[in-house]
Amino acid sequence: MAHFWRLSRGISRRLFSNHRTFSSVSEEARERLEYDLVIVGAGPAGLSAAIRFKQKCQESGVDLGVCILEKGSEVGAHILSGNVFEPKSLKELLPDYEKRNPPLHTSAKKDEFYFLTQSRAFRLPTPPQMHNKGNFVISLSELTRWLATEAEQLGVEIYPGFAAKSPVYDSKGKVCGVVTNDFGIAKDGSKKPSFQPGVEVRGKVTLLAEGCRGSISKEVMKHFDLQSNCDPQSYALGVKEVWKVPEEKHQAGLVVHTVGWPLDSRTYGGSFIYHMSDSRIALGLVISLDYENPYLSPYQELQKFKTHPKISKMLEGGEVIQYGARSLNEGGFQSIPKLAFPGGALIGCSAGFLNVPKIKGTHTAMKSGMLAAESAFEYLNGSKQYSEGEVELENYERALRNSWVYDELSRERNIRPGFRWGLIGGLTNAAIETYIFHGKSFWTLHLPHEANESLKPASSSKKIVYPKPDGKLTFDILTSVALSGTNHDHDQPPHLKVKDSKVAEEVNWKLYAGPESRYCPARVYEYVEDDSGQPKLQINAQNCLHCKACDIKDPKQNIQWTVPEGGGGPKYTVM
Repeated sequence: MAHFWRLSRGISRRLFSNHRTFSSVSEEARERLEYDLVIVGAGPAGLSAAIRFKQKCQESGVDLGVCILEKGSEVGAHILSGNVFEPKSLKELLPDYEKRNPPLHTSAKKDEFYFLTQSRAFRLPTPPQMHNKGNFVISLSELTRWLATEAEQLGVEIYPGFAAKSPVYDSKGKVCGVVTNDFGIAKDGSKKPSFQPGVEVRGKVTLLAEGCRGSISKEVMKHFDLQSNCDPQSYALGVKEVWKVPEEKHQAGLVVHTVGWPLDSRTYGGSFIYHMSDSRIALGLVISLDYENPYLSPYQELQKFKTHPKISKMLEGGEVIQYGARSLNEGGFQSIPKLAFPGGALIGCSAGFLNVPKIKGTHTAMKSGMLAAESAFEYLNGSKQYSEGEVELENYERALRNSWVYDELSRERNIRPGFRWGLIGGLTNAAIETYIFHGKSFWTLHLPHEANESLKPASSSKKIVYPKPDGKLTFDILTSVALSGTNHDHDQPPHLKVKDSKVAEEVNWKLYAGPESRYCPARVYEYVEDDSGQPKLQINAQNCLHCKACDIKDPKQNIQWTVPEGGGGPKYTVM
């Protein structure tokens, strides 16, 4: 309950503010906070937006209130990225950032790219998009905590541990804020003695920075039909470990990427091995969620990957110190939705600005947040560019299309879709796009289907038998989940909603052999026999890493991910 009382103390302070108001009709009514700008999500995009907005306030001599709601127990707790950071946006946001002691401790020094077979590694030319001179090998959770400090120094109010569960619409149908989840609701729906209702946080402008497959962003995109003129978003799942290795095994600044084994030639994906500071290695496997074989387990594929002779040598004598997983957008340019909606806008990975061939999205996410903040400030500060009463940030949409973000994603737009032809076809297409057309081809490729439509029946798929963990290099899934620090109060309503349990047994189990028991990287889903010996889907919601794979991959879209009570979930520190 510490999080609730922190927000309550904040409410008391706001009673004395001349630009924010607090109201409560009765003890049963929701408390309401009113801000000028409300941001959902304290990731790179949300924090950059808040900082840029406050900078504009200072430049113009006005005082406008900014609030960021973050569902993690602290800023960075839910942030995961295999990250070689390009500081382009940071230089624009904080030109003197080097003097502010950011956690950019390790410069990228060497790039290596390999094609793996089961026992060998063949060095390939590193594509120009993947050259990392001038970049940094970082922990994104560490960087967001630093950005949060910078934001708070400018007067941004950040509330970790408060999960925004739904948008609020005004009488004209515009988004005018969000409602946070209730605290103290028991699993049976009754109110515990500790019950505290969620707070209605209203904003004249609301920016959604929830990251990939955010639940409010998903609802708002559907409500305003923001994806009507773009390709459906495509997704991947990244599973990651951070290791502490002996100094003689560590090469600070080494950046390694691989394609090929252990994945088959029809499954798009690849690995990253980044040598961070302090003898740490960030290692992970990213697998597109449009894979076909229902027996595939992304978690087990990562464990298998570590047994490759080249990889196991890097980790020999080390220990894994943290584990996590997260879905990411892969649609790129073709899948960018309409960004502005009545009352606010999508920023960062809520919209999907990851540059897949470059394997980077933090710089584009930050820039999108900065541009949205500038547009929001123009509106809130009475710019003549906005009509009276208009609250649709079309200036943001125009600014982004005129920015380097749009140009960068446009140049790379055909590389990821080319892998619809398999690994060799995809690499060939990537070479043609990069070295012959230099990203200026006149056509646009598209992916043929969405992630949940790609699975083949189990009867026509090859079973995959994964080796048993050895406890030194490879681990069972629950041992890894413990290293994520994830935790949820067991006595709360389940945040993973199965719309129809019969679909799970009649479709997922009978047709696809229960794929959710394998694609989930935390064993949230497993099939157990009921009293009659029939398989029944059991949900271990306390294990959830908030990766959203279930919301994306379920064949019939029968599973809906919603926010749990605020503060639950993983507690990443170095991811």
